Amino acid sequence: MTEPAATLPAYDRAALTPGIVHIGLGNFHRAHQAVYLDDLFALGESHDWAIIGAGVRAPDAAMREALKAQDYLSTVIELDPSGRRARRVGSMIDFVPVEAGNGPLIAALSRPEIRIVSLTVTEGGYFMDSAGRFDATATEIRADAANPEAPGTAFGAILAALKARRAAGIPAFTVMSCDNLPGNGHVTRQVVVGLAKLFDPELASWVEANVAFPNGMVDRITPATGERERAMARAFGLDDPVPVTCEPFRQWVLEDHFPAGRPALEKVGVIFTEHVHAYETMKIRILNGGHAIIAYPGGLMDIDLVHEDMAEPLVSAFLDKVEREEIIPIVPPVPDTDLNAYYAIIRERFSNPEVADTVRRLCLDGSNRQPKFIVLSIRDNLARGVVPKGLILESALWARYCAGVTDSGAVIAPNDPNWDALTARAKAAKDDPAAWLAMSEVYGDLGQNPDVVSAFTEALNALYARGARAVITEYLAS
Repeated sequence: MTEPAATLPAYDRAALTPGIVHIGLGNFHRAHQAVYLDDLFALGESHDWAIIGAGVRAPDAAMREALKAQDYLSTVIELDPSGRRARRVGSMIDFVPVEAGNGPLIAALSRPEIRIVSLTVTEGGYFMDSAGRFDATATEIRADAANPEAPGTAFGAILAALKARRAAGIPAFTVMSCDNLPGNGHVTRQVVVGLAKLFDPELASWVEANVAFPNGMVDRITPATGERERAMARAFGLDDPVPVTCEPFRQWVLEDHFPAGRPALEKVGVIFTEHVHAYETMKIRILNGGHAIIAYPGGLMDIDLVHEDMAEPLVSAFLDKVEREEIIPIVPPVPDTDLNAYYAIIRERFSNPEVADTVRRLCLDGSNRQPKFIVLSIRDNLARGVVPKGLILESALWARYCAGVTDSGAVIAPNDPNWDALTARAKAAKDDPAAWLAMSEVYGDLGQNPDVVSAFTEALNALYARGARAVITEYLAS
């Protein structure tokens, strides 16, 4: 099927000048921040805020070559059930060469016109320990501290550039995380300052006094790119090896803390507020928590795609019951937002068949996601005197999934950075469910809570004895 032609940038790209270096040119950035800026440039606004792309990993070099071949344009295809729409996003005008020691990146970050450095380096890329503190013992961090002039991490490059700017009398840039982390600005500040303290305490003090790290909440479902997505691009007449597909919905909420200036993003729908944490809590608990709730039942039932998962009545009803009884009641108020209406939008987004997001992607990296998306909600329920049996069942479903086989006996391929350790622990938990809750890096002290241990033990034993379908059916009837 041939689609209508893709929309081209509605501005003169040759007239753009850079103001942002973005590190981590994955699909999410190109469907989110880059799109907002593309819209803003089309209004004739902020043309001195174009993006220079950058990266510090080998895959970033491959992305650079692919984008350079098409003049740094990105194909973004919105997957609306009423019809797909493609656009060529032109807000990035260059991409720094990816080299060991990050010399080209440090040089780009040192340029006076660069006033914002933004990041999408994934939730697990911030070198934080299980207690939410900067991990000064991480191998890459120790390497940067020993060789700060030729760092291997994005944070080391940021510090090398800040040091150069300070020496040259150039004001500091703002560092803006666009990753899905609670308090992402606070986290980024911890990492940058923590690394600086390891090799230059004076620089660390200067960073604390001069560099802004605004918190932000970002949201847009953006599947991985494969042959399906490349075929979609070809249907629009575009031979693009790295197209991006995404849902129509997008949201960006930011603290307005940009001492070096910023683009006028409020003109294209970005919300600037001092209440980022409220939006962030809503999104992490209702959306990300909701993803986890549907992920592991779907995985154990051999369901491949998220919209098919939502079409399974048991999974859909499980999501509804847990969200309405155990999540929405603990989410604090959000300015100008009806939480039930927000949840209705989430259900619609999860059910979008065009996105074709995979259950496996939702199941990925539970060891990193569960503490943020599920365990916090368990704690908040306990604090209000409620034992959240639905959320605890979700955690038991995760444990059962990590045993490595579905209810039908199909093998589950490794799906977590700690998969081998999780699988070993899951097998031990079949006979001793409390062994799973003993993972303090995930559960903290919840493994000592008798109500949690009792509910988890009952749920996991039932999952092994009767399977996910039967256990969820019993939960829904309770």
